[in-house]
Amino acid sequence: MSRSDLGDVTPNNLGQVRVLHKVLFPVNYGDNFYNELLEADEFAKLAYYNDVCVGTVCCRKEADESNPEKFKIYMMTLGVLEPYRRLGLGSRLLQHILEHAKLAKDISQVYLHVQTNNDQGVDFYKKHDFKIVSTEKDYYKHIEPRDAYLLSMTIEQ
Repeated sequence: MSRSDLGDVTPNNLGQVRVLHKVLFPVNYGDNFYNELLEADEFAKLAYYNDVCVGTVCCRKEADESNPEKFKIYMMTLGVLEPYRRLGLGSRLLQHILEHAKLAKDISQVYLHVQTNNDQGVDFYKKHDFKIVSTEKDYYKHIEPRDAYLLSMTIEQ
């Protein structure tokens, strides 16, 4: 029987997070990105399948300008290695983030960007009740297409 599990991002496995990002995403992330993950608590996780690290989700908490008492969660990255997709790991990572956003009581929304040509990604988030809010021209500087959809979900407390 195969087993999947979620694990914390720690100084000991930060290297695995870096390797996953190099494989999964067309963007190079700097040291600050990785170091901030160590402070993200439940909003940065690794996905394991049969004890192999195969996916990750990385978020940051931001001030909600429209409501000073609330915060927003920006999902910077969520990805699962190709051979391990369609096993529910991406959904499990996303559900973990949404559950902890609800538990926090001070989170108003979760939002993210998806490249406009990433139909699979857009479909995945729509299936989980995210809505496309807008299209941001030239969001990405070094990859094509440069445009991104902004997707968002309101967190009901």
